[in-house]
Amino acid sequence: MAAPPFVAARVTPEMKTLLRTLAEREQITESALVRQLLEVTLRRSAMEGFPKLHVLEKVSRDARLSVRLRHEDRTLLSARATARGMASATYVSVLVRSHLRNLAPLPKEELLAFRHSITELKAVGRNLNQMAKALNQDVRATVPGRHEVNAMIKVAEGLRDHFKAILKANERCWLQGHAETPH
Repeated sequence: MAAPPFVAARVTPEMKTLLRTLAEREQITESALVRQLLEVTLRRSAMEGFPKLHVLEKVSRDARLSVRLRHEDRTLLSARATARGMASATYVSVLVRSHLRNLAPLPKEELLAFRHSITELKAVGRNLNQMAKALNQDVRATVPGRHEVNAMIKVAEGLRDHFKAILKANERCWLQGHAETPH
């Protein structure tokens, strides 16, 4: 037989002393006293419109939901999940969650690639700033010249715009459920 659910709470030393004293006065355990206090509070809340226990749905993160799919839909699901590097069930879960909560999640691999790229772009930006500062201080500097620095800036801006486009495509893909992948 399974043990009943367990409730724990941290309290101040003063509250603990008061709880122990009251439990001793009532000649019951501290646990029994806390249970009685919870019952009284919950009963009072129920009288004030708190939903009845039988009405509350038991929510579990491990709750399963079965869905029947046509063979063609299952094939599409498998292809889209594979394109995202996910198991089909995980893909469906993320897709439903993104739809319900209006999110556009990035799969772990894509997110890591973006973070790495952003780190690299920051390093490029720092180097460009150092070169630009050196060029502005010494007009005789020839290598790299202003033309080369401007070209590097355009490359960095192009990468930034490309990343923004990928993120927008990812968002459209999740929110609209398109088959396109943001690659």
